Amino acid sequence: MPALPLEEAGKYVAAAYVVFFTLIVVYVAIMAAKISRIDRELTELADMAEQRRAERDSERNGEPVA
Repeated sequence: MPALPLEEAGKYVAAAYVVFFTLIVVYVAIMAAKISRIDRELTELADMAEQRRAERDSERNGEPVA
C-alpha cells in the first residue's frame, strides 16, 4: 500500500487527533461525574456515621435521643 501524499494525509491526521481529543474529553467527563457521585455518597456516609455516634454517646450518657 503506497503512502498517501502529504496533502491528503494531513486531513486524516487531523481527524485522528479530533477523535482522540473527543475521546479524552468524554473520558474525563465520565470520571468527573463518578468522582462527584462518590464524593456525595461519602459525605452522606460520614453524616450517617456521625449521627450514629451521637446517638450512641447520648444513650450512654442517659440523654434522650432527638
